[in-house]
Amino acid sequence: MDLGFGGATAVVTGGSKGMGLAIAQTLAAEGSSVAIMARGQQALDSAADLVRRAGAPEVLTVSVDMADAGSIEAGYRTVQKNWGRLNVLVHTIGPDAGTFEELDDDDWHRAFDLGTMSAVRSVRAALPMLRSADWARIVTLSAHSIQRQSPRLVAYTAAKAALSSFTKNLSKSLGPEGILVNCVCPGTIVTASFTEILRDVLSADGLDSSDPHDVMTWVERSFGHPCDLGRAGLPEEIASAVAYLASRRNGYVTGATLNVDGGSDFI
Repeated sequence: MDLGFGGATAVVTGGSKGMGLAIAQTLAAEGSSVAIMARGQQALDSAADLVRRAGAPEVLTVSVDMADAGSIEAGYRTVQKNWGRLNVLVHTIGPDAGTFEELDDDDWHRAFDLGTMSAVRSVRAALPMLRSADWARIVTLSAHSIQRQSPRLVAYTAAKAALSSFTKNLSKSLGPEGILVNCVCPGTIVTASFTEILRDVLSADGLDSSDPHDVMTWVERSFGHPCDLGRAGLPEEIASAVAYLASRRNGYVTGATLNVDGGSDFI
């Protein structure tokens, strides 16, 4: 299926690693030029090489602190200067974890700056370029945890829930202009950082943090959150869903919140 990305331009925030990188590579393989936004220039350069190899006609690396409004504005000015228009914005940024008693006011403000306001500011900065393109799509990444709460993710989940609401409202605002806006809620996804952070924890239970089946065994034991497929997901499985929603081929899906979680009891 041709998704219609030939000649398109896309921004992927958080595109230097994990799900963001997988999304950037998938869009590149479909023929889109990709601007990757993240903080670290070394990680950006490494990611850019992978995205070029995937087939992107052009790759921009844009160093942006997504907790800083001025940095976000400057990042999109760079995209404007290079391309002048934009077909796709995929926003993947999320805050850190933490329990209620671990978090002070500054932690909560940072959670919402990263988890919600970074998307608000990105859309605000990107919207003139999206409006100048002949077609445009916005996809945000929220989280499985907005539907199944976890005390360890209290601020993360609150910020992501606000992001989901923002996305739904934005779809209503931009629908009359033909700009489609959707939200993807990943379940448990095995990324390199996930594997590294939880290696010792799972190893203590005789499990491998890089094995999707072992990861889901640990999730079910620890949190009582199984999934129908019995395994965690992979970044490329999120990327394929995002690619369709972000594509020109998608002509009628907007305002949706799509669970990509291996099967759950959520509607």
